[in-house]
Amino acid sequence: MAAVAAAGLAAGAINAVVGSGTLVTFPVLLATGLPPVTASVSNSLGLVPGNVSGAVGYRRELSGQRGLLLRLLPASVLGALTGAFLLLHLPAAAFEAVVPVLVGLAVVLVAVQPLLTRRLAARGSGPSGPPRGWRLAGLVAAAYGTGSYGGYFAASQGVLQVGLFGLLLTEPLQRLNALKNVLTSAVNAVAALAYVVVAPDRVDWTAAGLVAGGSVLGGVLGARYGRRLPSAVLRTAIVVLGTVAVVVLVAR
Repeated sequence: MAAVAAAGLAAGAINAVVGSGTLVTFPVLLATGLPPVTASVSNSLGLVPGNVSGAVGYRRELSGQRGLLLRLLPASVLGALTGAFLLLHLPAAAFEAVVPVLVGLAVVLVAVQPLLTRRLAARGSGPSGPPRGWRLAGLVAAAYGTGSYGGYFAASQGVLQVGLFGLLLTEPLQRLNALKNVLTSAVNAVAALAYVVVAPDRVDWTAAGLVAGGSVLGGVLGARYGRRLPSAVLRTAIVVLGTVAVVVLVAR
């Protein structure tokens, strides 16, 4: 119980700063003997309070992004419902096979995002000004896709969001991180509600409660200190944690 609560604290802090906290809690829940799907469902439910506290901590970086959030939230919510449906209906083997591929893609996107953005700008086709047209459509599609991924498996959902949104927006990384925190909170909350309503037998309430208690404090600490990190440090942390995720998932 102490290990699960401690993992929740670490995950809450990591999610506020990077978005890969499930890489801490999921293995710990597996180590307690929970089946993979039960561990994923309980983890998603438990991390919701930490997601919210992290998003509140980044509220200053959300200034001026209200309109964009209102456009992306419906797509994220619909994606969360899609991912929750897939998790509860696809076989466990599919769950274990597809997740390392998605996390690996996220790591590559975050690593090459500055280079891609510079090349697009040099051609006169890079992102500039408020998102409209194809860029807005791309952001909505990215919100739905990452929401579906997050509803299916929460690990590195934020890495995917930062990588995709960074290609379509001119915002600094910390403001992208604030946007990611709100959307991740919505995705995890909607997916968790779907799990509770449709398959309450898949939830281990003790595990979810322990993760929730730790993640609230972790989210506050992560938001307080994470915004002080330079973009290069934050990007490096995302790439390192994402790479660790791929190694751990493939090894399993």
